[in-house]
This record gives sequence, structure tokens and C-alpha cells, in this order.
Amino acid sequence: AAFTHGPALRTLVASFFTTPRGRRPAQFAGIDNYLHLASDEVFWQALRNNLLYAGLTIPLAMGLALTMAIIVNRALAERAFLRMAFFTPTVLPLIAVANIWLFFYQPGFGLIDQVRALFGLPASNILGQNSSALYGIAAVTVWKEAGFFMIFYLAALQTIPPMLIDAARLEGASRWQIFRRITLPLIMPTTLFIGINAVVNAFRMVDHIYQMTGGGPNNASTLLYFYLYQVAFQFWDTAYAATITTVLVAILASVAVVQFVYADRR
Repeated sequence: AAFTHGPALRTLVASFFTTPRGRRPAQFAGIDNYLHLASDEVFWQALRNNLLYAGLTIPLAMGLALTMAIIVNRALAERAFLRMAFFTPTVLPLIAVANIWLFFYQPGFGLIDQVRALFGLPASNILGQNSSALYGIAAVTVWKEAGFFMIFYLAALQTIPPMLIDAARLEGASRWQIFRRITLPLIMPTTLFIGINAVVNAFRMVDHIYQMTGGGPNNASTLLYFYLYQVAFQFWDTAYAATITTVLVAILASVAVVQFVYADRR
């Protein structure tokens, strides 16, 4: 109540007022902030960017996490090393991760362009172009989150009774049939949990954008949470920031409800 519901309610109320400035108190504005939001081109671009960003990072991170979990769940001699290697990006600070990938992306002398030069390819500017900046940020997110999601998938895989797999093999089931008919259904609760966390993470990304692109070029990598940060702490328009927050929470709540309903039916 003190740290979640109370602030959420105050944010909702603040979205119907103006921003207090100096000695001028907040004034009731009705739905003016929401009307301004409806005509805000930067907000709609940030929303489109966020939907594309979520559409890229969520399935890629979850798919990569499940693949890594299946690999390290086998009886391999180097299993402990692989688990550590896959999980290492998760424990790195977000700003450190951003700086590492800034070195990868540096035009001309970054790691990616050094590899490209070996094949005679010209230098690139991934973070400096409208068409590729968001994809560059998405790649960092997938690299960062896949190891974290892998831990949950690995725990789920280890709860599957081996006798089910053995029985399926005796019946002549292929690896794909075992995966599709036994593994996937039994890890569905974990998939739901990871999916909701992945959606929330996709809509609250700000650190990498702040450090790597600043939302540019031309707002090509601006996401909703970063735009919210700009409005609240750079433009100091707290009332409009409260409006964006209310809409963002409504979007996340709607997505979570759809996920729960779909998963329950499955």
C-alpha cells in the first residue's frame, strides 16, 4: 500500500492536474493531459518503437534462454562452465553492459567493424542510423536477459519426471515429439512467468538507451519509459509524466491479463 498502490493512485490523480511550478500550485486540468498525449507525435513514435522492441526481444530472449537451458540440462562434462558462461551477462551492471556494447558498435574501430574489415566490408554506424539503432539496443537486451531467463527454464526442466521421457522413447517418440508433447506443456507455468517479466522489462528499459543513444537519432531508439524519464526529469513536466505513466501501466496490465487468460486456456 505504501510503496505501490498509494503512489499509483497519486499518479492517476496527478494526471488530471497541471504541473506545479514555483509558487504556482497545480490546477485541475481535466483530460487536457490525455488530449495532449493523443496528439504527441513523440509519444506515438516511442510506443511504436516499444512494440517493435518488445516483439524482437521477448521471443528471442525466451527462445535463446530455453535453448541454453536444454543444453546445460544435459550430462555434459563442461556443463558447469557453460552455465556460468550463459549466466555471466545477467550479473553485469546495466551501465557496464552498455559500455561493453558501445565498444562493439564503435564505427571504424569497434569489435564489429574490426571483424567486418577482415571480410573487406565497410565500416558501419549501427547506433547512429535511424534504421538500425533500435535493433542494436534490442541485441544488447537479448544478450543481457537470456541468461537470467535460462535459470528459470533450467529449474523447470529439472522438475520433469525422467520416467515420462523414458516412456515416450520406448513408444518411439522423436526428440521433437518429446519436446512438443511433454517438455513444453510441463514448463508452461514457467513460460508464463518469464513472459510476463519479459513484457515488463521490455517496457521499462531506460539504462541502455540513456547510455548508448540518448533516444536518438531523431527519436529512433526512444522507448516509452525513456520518454517518461525525459518528460519527468529533463523537461520537469510531472503532470504529463503522470499521464504517460498511467497509460503505460494500463498497457502492461492489459497485456498481463491477456497472457494469464491465454495461458490458463492452454
